[in-house]
Amino acid sequence: MADNNDPVFNIQRVYLKEASLEQPNSPAIFLEQAQPSVDINLHMAHEGAGEGFYEVALTVTVTAKVNDRVLFLAECREAGIFEVRNIAGEQLDTVLKVICPQIIYPYLRGNLADMTQRAGFPPVHLTELNFQAMYEQQKAAEGQGDAPAANAPGSATLQ
Repeated sequence: MADNNDPVFNIQRVYLKEASLEQPNSPAIFLEQAQPSVDINLHMAHEGAGEGFYEVALTVTVTAKVNDRVLFLAECREAGIFEVRNIAGEQLDTVLKVICPQIIYPYLRGNLADMTQRAGFPPVHLTELNFQAMYEQQKAAEGQGDAPAANAPGSATLQ
């Protein structure tokens, strides 16, 4: 690597960091005919992983219930290690909260859908997200002194 001040952004690795699925009311819950209610929460976090390297992780938690009984509780955490050098301030914030999650999110969606389908349920397909719009909303809320609601149903939080 040349010693210069050019910005550097490289994907080192994208990986499934954690996955769990619980079916506390099976097998009886499989006999239910009612439409389940589904609650989806998305959380994003990032941290340094060495000089010039960051780990960015997206965690989705899905709770499906039928008549107030848990059908399943699924959680997936997809992460990536990114080399980010000579990028600072708001540009670094944008890389970590917009660009990196956009790279990780399709893997998270696929793993969650696969896991729920393998558990005997229809696959849970997460909708596409606009991380740029979410980032801009967070910045606007911070400018007004309001913090976004953390982990509200169907919401995403940026940290």
